[in-house]
Amino acid sequence: MKQLFAKGPLLGYRLLVAVVLGLSLMIAEQRFAEVAHVRSWATLLVTPVQWAADAPARAWGWASDSLANRNLLLEENRELKSQALILAERSQTMAAIMAENVRLRELLNATRRSELEFITGELIGVNYDPFSQQVIINRGRQDGAFVGQPVVDAAGIMGQLISVSPYTSRLLLISDSNHAIPVQVNRNGLRFIAQGTGRPDQLRLSHVPETADLREGDLLVSSGLGGRFPFGYPVATIVEVSHQRGEPFMDVVARPLAQLDRSRYVLLLFHALTGTDPETLEKIQRGGGS
Repeated sequence: MKQLFAKGPLLGYRLLVAVVLGLSLMIAEQRFAEVAHVRSWATLLVTPVQWAADAPARAWGWASDSLANRNLLLEENRELKSQALILAERSQTMAAIMAENVRLRELLNATRRSELEFITGELIGVNYDPFSQQVIINRGRQDGAFVGQPVVDAAGIMGQLISVSPYTSRLLLISDSNHAIPVQVNRNGLRFIAQGTGRPDQLRLSHVPETADLREGDLLVSSGLGGRFPFGYPVATIVEVSHQRGEPFMDVVARPLAQLDRSRYVLLLFHALTGTDPETLEKIQRGGGS
């Protein structure tokens, strides 16, 4: 094309030839079908060039869509995890409620159990002291958290808050040797104290009489005694019952149901609200679970 329109004495003739050739091709395409086939094949040959020219724009569009889709998926994933945690918390009390209904089915006019307020939280740190079972969560006084607040994960009770700062809190796990929680056997309602052992996979029941009706596999739920933990939340499953000859008590070992060494997302339950200031109570009741 550069040679065709190069400056020179024949520039006018070349331009005239190009115009006549173009008009001839346009007329031939309208009158003869063969020219249309030739143009179709020519377009096919040019297609790779068009693709190559369009490749940067398509790559940019794909990258933009991928980034947008990834951010959307991450947001949906966080939302679904939060919803799954909430639904798991709602279902935890079902086993205890069913057992309670069997024992109290004659009380048809029993009052309805109210749902607890809660906020979600996330673990942001762990205590590396091998003799201390504690973690740090990203909720604090500004969120309404308070000392003694019960915390659960998707499977059961994890522990309670022992210190609260404006934006973070320290959670004492039920497996800590300094922690004890009142529990009851879901099968028959017997009540005991589950003591931490310092191991995330083991609890022990204190002062269990030799005549107690306990079996491996029995579910232990929170009894609600003491007012610290709400009633009916799963705590542990009995894995070993040992009878010592001549001893008044037997040795009972249970495995916590909460994933104490793996859970990342938790729920802080507003059960023991006594002692919290009116502003916090109003904030909790106005905002509800979130």
